[in-house]
Amino acid sequence: MSNSIAELEGLRVTVDRVTFMPQLEAAEDRPFPFGYFITIHNDSAETVTIKGRKWVVTDGRGETIVVEGDGVVGKFPRLEPGENFSYNSYHTIGADSVAEGAYIGVTEEGAPVLVRIPPFEMKAPKDHP
Repeated sequence: MSNSIAELEGLRVTVDRVTFMPQLEAAEDRPFPFGYFITIHNDSAETVTIKGRKWVVTDGRGETIVVEGDGVVGKFPRLEPGENFSYNSYHTIGADSVAEGAYIGVTEEGAPVLVRIPPFEMKAPKDHP
């Protein structure tokens, strides 16, 4: 048996909305917070529990931030066939950036699966102080 993680056909992610949210807290070196709204769709025949995530955010200066963690917004969503899980969170950036990544899950049989997060852009506002 192989240890590689396969993509599960029918398990997919949509980025529903990305919005500049200046009211959110942000660090001085990354002053632009962007909220993102995501749905994980399970259109496969398997029940999948999402166990973790990995984000890669690359900015126009060539800097990359990698964020890995357990679950999704503190949860471990269990998606039966036909179910969706929607949530929102945010990234902070210092320059125009692209975010992408993947969720790692496991089927009821214990097989690890991966679903990719499609890349999305976050453009730093030009008129911001």
